[in-house]
Amino acid sequence: MKTLIAAFLLTATLFSCDHQAPSAQKNSENEKIIRKYFAHFNKHEWKEMADMYATVSEFKDPTFGNETVKQNREQIIEKYSGLSEIFPNVQDKIIRIYPSGENHIIVEFISTGTAPDGSTFELPICTIFTIENGFITKDFTYYDNFEEPNE
Repeated sequence: MKTLIAAFLLTATLFSCDHQAPSAQKNSENEKIIRKYFAHFNKHEWKEMADMYATVSEFKDPTFGNETVKQNREQIIEKYSGLSEIFPNVQDKIIRIYPSGENHIIVEFISTGTAPDGSTFELPICTIFTIENGFITKDFTYYDNFEEPNE
């Protein structure tokens, strides 16, 4: 009887581990994708970064207003090329990556840059990425876009 119970517990434990492994593996793959994405961003490799998105992806970003917009890869390249013209040394520093479910990765990061006139910014940002079949399909970015009034 003890042998039967031990065999049952061992089988249940092995099944439980096998059942969870694909999700953990998927999270690891998704985290690698996102780390590669930020490496491209920091090197200003806009085409390579844009190629990490699906042909058309959904975006939420304060620069687009409050609605979700769809953009293709060419539009993504155009957006980030424009950003690097305004802030030639724009960089993102990952603070933490939070896997969330099988297809979502939440990234907390700080974006910094200096404009040609010498003005600088440091902006905490949080982005929720949805990854399907190895491509980013949704990029929902949140940050405080409120400017304080001049005194």
